Order: sequence, then C-alpha cells, then structure tokens
Amino acid sequence: MVTAVPPQQAKSRLAGDPSAEDPHENEGVRFMTLSPYERFAVRTPIRRELYPDAKGRQGLALTYLSGRQVPEANFYLELSWIYDVSQPHRHMSQRVLDHDQLLLHIGMDPNTPQELGGTVAFYLDGQAIVFNTTTTVFIPRGTPYGPLTWKEIRRPHVQLSMVFGNGDPSSGLDRRAVENGTCVPEKTRNFDFEQYVIRSPMREAGPTCVEGRQNPTMTYLSRRQINSVNHYIEFGWIWGVPDPQLPRMRHDGFDEIVLHLGSDPDDPEDLGGSLQFGVGEDLLEFDTTHCIYAPRGMDHGPAIWKEVRRPLIELAMMLGAGTLEEGWANSFFDQPDGSRRGPK
Repeated sequence: MVTAVPPQQAKSRLAGDPSAEDPHENEGVRFMTLSPYERFAVRTPIRRELYPDAKGRQGLALTYLSGRQVPEANFYLELSWIYDVSQPHRHMSQRVLDHDQLLLHIGMDPNTPQELGGTVAFYLDGQAIVFNTTTTVFIPRGTPYGPLTWKEIRRPHVQLSMVFGNGDPSSGLDRRAVENGTCVPEKTRNFDFEQYVIRSPMREAGPTCVEGRQNPTMTYLSRRQINSVNHYIEFGWIWGVPDPQLPRMRHDGFDEIVLHLGSDPDDPEDLGGSLQFGVGEDLLEFDTTHCIYAPRGMDHGPAIWKEVRRPLIELAMMLGAGTLEEGWANSFFDQPDGSRRGPK
C-alpha cells in the first residue's frame, strides 16, 4: 500500500485562470508515489461557464464526474452553488433527455439540514413542483423538464445535477425542446409528477450514533420512496472527526460514488477538513471537495479523518441498487474474523 499525495492535490480556486499552474507552487515539497488508483478520484472539477456574462461564481457549473474524467463512469455529476434568484443556470428552458436524471437541492446549514434556504419552482411536463426544503426531483427519461426558477434565496445552497447511463448529458438532449425558451409550459398528461419528488428523507442508513457525524444519515433517493428507481442516495453532515470511522468495504454487484462536499459558499472547492480514503489498495489524501468512483468489486475505504475545520457533507450514491439492504449487503470489512457484514 502507498499513501499517495499527488501534485494535483494543491487546492484550486475559482478566482483567476483555473487552468493556470504556478511553476513554483510545489518547490521544496516531496510527493510520494502517484497511485494507480488516482484515476478513480476527481479532485479538480471541470469548470463550465453556463453564461459568460454571469457575475463572479454565478453561472459556474462544477463537473465532478463524467466519462471525460473517469472513462469507466457512465454517469454525469455536476454541482452549482446558488447565490441569487437572477443567477443563470442550465435549467432555464424546457428540455428532454433520453436518460434518467435527478436534481438534488441541498440546504447548506448543518444545524437545519432539511431547510433549503430558498424557494424553488420547477416544472415536470408542465406540472409545477414547488419546494423550500432539501429536495430530490427524479426525472424519468423522455420527460420534459424545466424551466426552473428561484422565488427567493435567503442563503446560498447547492444544486446537484445527475445523469444516469451517460457520461455526457448533451448527447441525449432533444434540441427541439430548448426552443420553448423560458415560458411556462402547459401540462399535457393526466399524471401527478409529485410521485417523483422527495421533500423529506428517510433515516435508516448508519448506526444510531457516531461522534462528530449525523447518523442515521438522510436518504434522498431509493426504491421505497420512488418505486421505479433503482439507485440509492444518502448523505449526512460531518462536524468533527467521526468515531467510529467508516471501515473498508467492497460491493460485489454495484458501483458506488462517494462525494465529499465542502460548505463554504465563498470557497466551494475547500473541503473544510482533511482525510485519507482507501481506493483500491492505496490510501489517497484529500483536503478539497472531491468525488470518488468505486466500480463494483473494488475495495474502498476506510475513511480516516485527520481534521474537520468546518462542517461538510459525505454523500454516497449506490448505482443499480434501490434499497440500503440490497446495495450494502455483505460489504463492510470490520468483523473480528475478517468477514464482511451488511448495513447496521
């Protein structure tokens, strides 16, 4: 096993040219062996300006998983911090995609994690979906969606966009739907799309108490909540070094995505802490917001936290498994005899 601290671990910032590198930045620093498992970790996002005229960070999307970054990943994950009601974003017009996707709006106050800090209006095939809490909206393939507007914003929060089954979301876009502009669409079907909305989480993942961490965590996508879904998303806040820490695990039948998300709206790529996380046979070190793609059969974990300076989010996404029991069955290596167990 090597403890890999690659040069690209140096923190990136939104100000200035994100692609510029300081040739003197790493002088005097000795880096250890670069791990072959680094290719499963995305430390530096692809920054995409949705609209060049947007001010500051407004309109900037941060891609933390795509086929371009991890070729094995047939998924697309993008984060956007929302600061202002007039902020441009990718859901300003009605669109159609040939792949399932979701929008997860996350309130960023660890003291009231279900409060979004704003009010959102979003349209699914012409039906208005309005919410002011941390909320998942699942969008089945072929369903017209958008536009999305913010009625009010009391504090910055995060919008997570996910496309399943395609690492490049633009390839499945029906361009004809974009021509509708920002007008409010009409509902065309006698169908209640509220069944694809999760406004309140289940609390089932994890033990009842872990020092320094929210447990049980909040489940915001599962087959129990939306019966046509075969993915599972849970996340929780970390405000101190967790005890006990997350053990090593392996999923024989499903891929997993792990996202560690910092909570500073003025510095979104700063994690607010540092940890070592097992990927394959190596421990990788992180201190920025990052995403790890763990293909089925590959060991990952433990999560060994060194410090937590500011509350942050740990999010796990099990792909292809719709329940906690299905996804994490026989996964955890923390039994006295070395065997694996399922979720507690």
